[in-house]
Amino acid sequence: MKKEELALHGGNPIRDSYLPYGKQWIDDEDVKAVIDVLKSDFITTGPTIFNFEKEIAEFVGAKYAVAFSSGTAALHAACFAAGIKENDEVITTSMTFAASSNCILYVGGSPVFADIDPNTYNISPQSIKSNINEKTKAIITVDFTGQPAEYDEILSLAKDHGIIVIDDAAHALGAAYKEKYVGSIGDMTMFSFHPVKHITTGEGGMITTNNEDYYEKLLLFRSHGITRDSLKLKDHQGPWYYEMQELGFNYRMTDIQAALGLSQVKKLNTFLNKRREFAKKYTESFADVDAILTPYQQSDSNSSWHLYIIRLKLEKLNADRTEIFKALQKENIGVNVHYIPVHLHPFYQQLGYEKGSCPNAEKLYQEIITLPLFPRMSEQDLNDVIAGVKKVISYYSTDLS
Repeated sequence: MKKEELALHGGNPIRDSYLPYGKQWIDDEDVKAVIDVLKSDFITTGPTIFNFEKEIAEFVGAKYAVAFSSGTAALHAACFAAGIKENDEVITTSMTFAASSNCILYVGGSPVFADIDPNTYNISPQSIKSNINEKTKAIITVDFTGQPAEYDEILSLAKDHGIIVIDDAAHALGAAYKEKYVGSIGDMTMFSFHPVKHITTGEGGMITTNNEDYYEKLLLFRSHGITRDSLKLKDHQGPWYYEMQELGFNYRMTDIQAALGLSQVKKLNTFLNKRREFAKKYTESFADVDAILTPYQQSDSNSSWHLYIIRLKLEKLNADRTEIFKALQKENIGVNVHYIPVHLHPFYQQLGYEKGSCPNAEKLYQEIITLPLFPRMSEQDLNDVIAGVKKVISYYSTDLS
């Protein structure tokens, strides 16, 4: 039977229009919330930020939350609050976006890349353990694609060695580990509100924590290191008086952004349910595709499914990942790759990080493709992706039966 010709080779694409891998969902309620703030007395550093922080803290079960201008800014602040300095080492994963390790460099620390678990693609507790030494100050976990890391083992290691755990949960708002929401597990947890994430504020991020000391340091850091709190001033020269007590940054979120976030939170459970529903359909639909490995999920966790990643069994295909990727894009399916291992980037190579140091992460990178997954996808969109993947994989399959 003749295989259907791919769009890459002159055939007709599955879709008439391009479907991105991720996209925000903004409705009239969101627009109204932003307009209401624009008409109010505060468009930045006002009460809406506090209300947004309160909503996220309550949702995840944390005592405190501090909003920032981006997820990267939030990670930078977390490293500051953790006291990471020059000559300190912080263990993290290389299978992530660069911000997860860049934040360590911002405060003068040194990233140490642990390898990943080959099944979950999350940071391996065994690899963490082998990298701990007297310089290790913290661990930055990443809940890759929305699946929580192995927190029992990681927190046990951290406790034994007096190490702080910062969770980069940019992918994991709404995810749960052993019936506890991500955001209430580590010492500090970062969430991102970029447009492709679970909810959006345009750009934005947040740290949740149960530690009051971290909370106070985060507040100070996001606003130039300046405080007006009379109880914390070294001097008190009058009602106008404020003090810069640390070298902080202007990392404040605006009330405009927070208004959008507050409106988005109301739809968070709907967004999560749709992501989980779509991921389930992908997994079921690809179960009989021999050249694809679908994501492994831990039985004691509930992923928030920021990303849906398929892993190609390249030995069953007569094409490499690049060819498959190009073919899917020609079918108007907006695939992506998450991620290029951080230690392979030229900047990190210049710092002395070496190829081959994280073999599981490096092998995974060669074999993965991210499929479109976002709540506003229609059933037809979902079916198009499934049909397109099956069409391309069938074309390149070495199984001629």
